[in-house]
Amino acid sequence: MELVNQIAGIGFLLLSGICGLLLVIQLYYLLFVYSRLAFYSIPPKLGNTPTRPLSVIICARNEEENLRQNLPEILNQDYPDFEVVLVNDYSQDETKWLLRELCTRYPHLKVVEIAEHVRLKHGKKFAVSLGIKAARYEHLVFTDADCVPASDQWLRHMADAFNGGEEIVLGYSPYRRKPGFLNALIRFETFHTAMSYLSYALKGNAYMGVGRNLGYTKSLFFRGKGFASHMHIPSGDDDLFVNQNATPHNTTICIHPESHVWSEPKTTLLTYSRQKTRHAGASRAYKVSHQRMLATQLISAVLFYLAAIAAVVIFPQYWYIILGIYLCRLFVQIVIYYPILKKLQAGGLLWMLPLLDVIYYSYICVNGIFALFKKDVKWK
Repeated sequence: MELVNQIAGIGFLLLSGICGLLLVIQLYYLLFVYSRLAFYSIPPKLGNTPTRPLSVIICARNEEENLRQNLPEILNQDYPDFEVVLVNDYSQDETKWLLRELCTRYPHLKVVEIAEHVRLKHGKKFAVSLGIKAARYEHLVFTDADCVPASDQWLRHMADAFNGGEEIVLGYSPYRRKPGFLNALIRFETFHTAMSYLSYALKGNAYMGVGRNLGYTKSLFFRGKGFASHMHIPSGDDDLFVNQNATPHNTTICIHPESHVWSEPKTTLLTYSRQKTRHAGASRAYKVSHQRMLATQLISAVLFYLAAIAAVVIFPQYWYIILGIYLCRLFVQIVIYYPILKKLQAGGLLWMLPLLDVIYYSYICVNGIFALFKKDVKWK
C-alpha cells in the first residue's frame, strides 16, 4: 500500500509539474507579449498635423444592401482629401446601379467593374490588386462592404498613424454585440486575435492584420510584388500581405475608439466556422517563426487545461493545488485582459472569461483540424 501511495505521489508531482511548466509558458505570453498592449497609451488625434491624401479601397460582390447602408458613412468622412475606390467584383444584384447613383452624389467615388470570365476564376486578391492599381494616392486604407466606421474621424486617425513614416497601419475591427452565446464567443475570438496581432506589432514582430481596417502604402505593395507569392491561396489578402512585408520599423497600430470599424457578426455556427476555416487556411502560409510562436501559445494553453483536468480526475485529493495553479493564471489574465478589453470596447466579456477561454481554445483546435482537410475555400 505504501508503494502504491509513493507511485501516486510521484505521478501527481509529475502531472502538477507539467501544469506548472505550462503555466510559466502562459505567463510569458501574458506578461511579456500581451502586456505591451495592456499598458499601451492610445495617442490623441493630431488635428493640427498636415493631412495626406488617402485612397480607401473596398471590394464587393453582391453587397447592395450593405453598400447602401455603409458606403455613405465612408464617403462622408471628415477628411479633406480622399477617394473611395469601389471594386464591383461581378455582382449579380443591383450593386452596379446603386454605385452609379452614388457616383452622381459623391465625385470622390471611383468604381472599378470586374466582369466574369468563363475561363478565369479569380478571388478577392485579384479584386484588391485592381483596386490598388486604380488608386490615385500613395497611402491606402482598406475595409469591407459590410463594415462601418465608428465615427467620421476614422480616416484622420489612420492618416495620423502614417505620420511617423510607417508603411503599414494595423487597425481594429470589432463585431457588434448581439444576444446569445455565439455572439459572445465571436467577439471574444475577435478580441483575442486583435490582442495578439496588436501586441506583437508593438513588440516589433507584426505577423498579421485584418482587411476590415488596414492601411499600407502603394509603393510597399508593388515593392513586395503584391500577392504574387500567395496568389494560389484563396484567403490572406490582408494577413499574408502583412506577414510577408511587415518589419520591426515599418508597422504601427491605430486603435483609438474613433478609428474602430464595426462589422456585423455571423449569426450561425456554420457560417462562423466557414469564415474561421478560410482564415486558418491562410495562417499555414505564415513565416515559420510566426507559426511556431502562435502554435506554442495555443498548444500550451490547451495542454494546460488538459493537464489540470487530468490531475483533478486522477488525484482528486489534491484538487486545491491544481485550483491554485489555475487561479494564478486566471488572476494574471484578468489583470492583463481588463485594460485591453476596455481599449478594444469589449469590456462586457470579462465576467465570462473563465468559460469563454476554455471554449475558445477548444473551438480553435477543432476548427484548425477541420481546416487541414477542407480544400474548397472561396470568397463569396
